[in-house]
Amino acid sequence: MRLILLGPPGAGKGTQAQRLVAKHGIVQLSTGDMLRAAVAAGTPVGLRAKAIMDRGDLVPDDVVVAIIADRIGQPDAKRGFVLDGFPRTVAQAEALDRLLKERGLKLDAVIELKVDEGILIKRIETRVAEMTARGEKIRADDNAEALKKRLAAYRAQTAPLTDYYGRTGQLRTVDGMAPIDTVTRAIDALLEPARTTRRRAKPAAARGASRARAAKAKTARGRAAKRGAKRAAKTSRSRAAARPTAAKGRKRTAKATPGSRKKAGRPVAKRGRSASRTGARKTRAKRLTRAR
Repeated sequence: MRLILLGPPGAGKGTQAQRLVAKHGIVQLSTGDMLRAAVAAGTPVGLRAKAIMDRGDLVPDDVVVAIIADRIGQPDAKRGFVLDGFPRTVAQAEALDRLLKERGLKLDAVIELKVDEGILIKRIETRVAEMTARGEKIRADDNAEALKKRLAAYRAQTAPLTDYYGRTGQLRTVDGMAPIDTVTRAIDALLEPARTTRRRAKPAAARGASRARAAKAKTARGRAAKRGAKRAAKTSRSRAAARPTAAKGRKRTAKATPGSRKKAGRPVAKRGRSASRTGARKTRAKRLTRAR
């Protein structure tokens, strides 16, 4: 699931982003966090961003988009992400659309947290007063005047994004002034159609993959059958060619055997009987000689 959270400072985007991360197993992508991580990692785009920030200049859109491109390509972002603090301008939104299109991805929703700026200013004034009473340290930018400046910048730069995403049909609006849990439930209700669509798309994709595997297996079986038929035909031809030769050999053997018995067997038998008779006559002659 790929989401964008829109809303002015103090609208609660960070809190809702963390809940979306926990619920859907996606990652939260904050522009500031990504810039710092890229600089710390020493990536080419991180080094470029560092040089720009060291000069005190704003990081241009192409560098920010390049950092996001690197980040969403990492393994933990495969299941999806929620962008918090980006895009800030229409130009950044257009660059993000091009990036996602190049990668075959798309946003599931852009959720705007609508708030009352007057109430936000009163809230921060109350919080600052309470922290001062407790003796707690207050950030330099955590005051009503700083918030007014940030709200003015949001109206000038980021508010036009609601019109941009409204035209694409991706914009969803939630009352950001409601209690935190109520806001969370409202966001879940808005995202349910997207989850349902994904659940339906996955079985369809699985069925398509199964059909592709079945077709591939069928093709393989067909090829194997053809190879088997060719081998069987070749073996059959070899046997057919060998049968006449074997038959001729058997005929020659059958003709040769009786003749050999007739020619070779009988004379041997006759010679044997003649030798026996001659031996008997000699023996009788010797006996008669001795008797005399």
